Amino acid sequence: MSVVKIKDITQALEAWAPNATQQSYDNVGLQVGDPNHVVNTCLIALDLTPGLIDEAVEAQAELIITHHPLIFRPLKSITTSRWHGALIHRLIKHDIALYCIHTNLDAAYDGVSFALAEQLGLEQISFLRPTPNAMVKLVTFVPLSHLDGVREALKNAGAGHIGEYEGCSFVTEGTGYFSPGEHADPTIGKARGPEERVHEARLEVELPGWKVSSATNALQEAHPYEEVAFDVVPMQKADTRTGMGAIGTLPIPLPLASFLNRVTHTLETPSAQFVGDENAMVKRIAVCGGSGSDLIGDAMRMGADAYVTADVTYHRFFEVLDTQGTPRMALINIGHYETEACTEELLTEWLDDRFEGVVFRKTKEKTSPVQYYISSKTNG
Repeated sequence: MSVVKIKDITQALEAWAPNATQQSYDNVGLQVGDPNHVVNTCLIALDLTPGLIDEAVEAQAELIITHHPLIFRPLKSITTSRWHGALIHRLIKHDIALYCIHTNLDAAYDGVSFALAEQLGLEQISFLRPTPNAMVKLVTFVPLSHLDGVREALKNAGAGHIGEYEGCSFVTEGTGYFSPGEHADPTIGKARGPEERVHEARLEVELPGWKVSSATNALQEAHPYEEVAFDVVPMQKADTRTGMGAIGTLPIPLPLASFLNRVTHTLETPSAQFVGDENAMVKRIAVCGGSGSDLIGDAMRMGADAYVTADVTYHRFFEVLDTQGTPRMALINIGHYETEACTEELLTEWLDDRFEGVVFRKTKEKTSPVQYYISSKTNG
């Protein structure tokens, strides 16, 4: 059985949820620890807490993976008298690494919001807001003898992935001209030689902008020319493989009151804030794990009957009302922890399917510090 190191696990996670897709304010990746450390047991949770570290020590875990980063903003000091410093000190003391996968997992296909949608019983799930204007077109020119090799290299680098199709490209043939200079080392012709003409293919592929670096590196390694000509052209096209939130449909429409009961029961929360008609039927449902107020407009534009998310402030509820004060869409506000707790199971199952010999354990702790007080409706 092969030895699994922290870097093996993090590389697999980043192939699914690349760090480049995180939001600009975020801080994901390995925050504490040695990437070359061997892992036998990994504990997975939404947040890092003292109780979680106790659990990791008891389980003899070498790695903790959390959704929310511990180090979110720059630290001015690391001391045991403060929350962050005390946790970091304990991690180092017990030789436990910490890896965080946050908004990059939110943005991943089959990531957090997809898991939440499935948890609520939705089908035909897609991104609520695919990443806008994220796609570019990479155009290069290749001698026909090396066309297949370059196409394969770009495919392996993630270029040409459109929807459910991989290796998508377009090729036209033409003639390339060049004159090797004095210090050139040309594949065809010789330095200071005459002008050359080569039967070449113009190769075009689409890819997300954040993959350009890896794709152009792969292109230059596979291309036979000393100087590789290529263009990167921005496209007014969303990346449908990354995005925020999710939208899907219920197999059978439900009255909003029944759907609210499903939401609170499934997410194990005693209450929900909402705007909407409890008797209205809902079928098309939008969701976003965590703070999703910025997607309220997207949910309405996509024709959602209801939108489930967290951290909705008072004034945002007015955004779903028409000029007569009638809700155009039900807006349901659930706790932040409750809408993202599915992340623990998501990561545990995903990693367990890919790494033999490592025990991946979902925490037994509820890491949220928030509690709910339910009034008894008496004055005494």
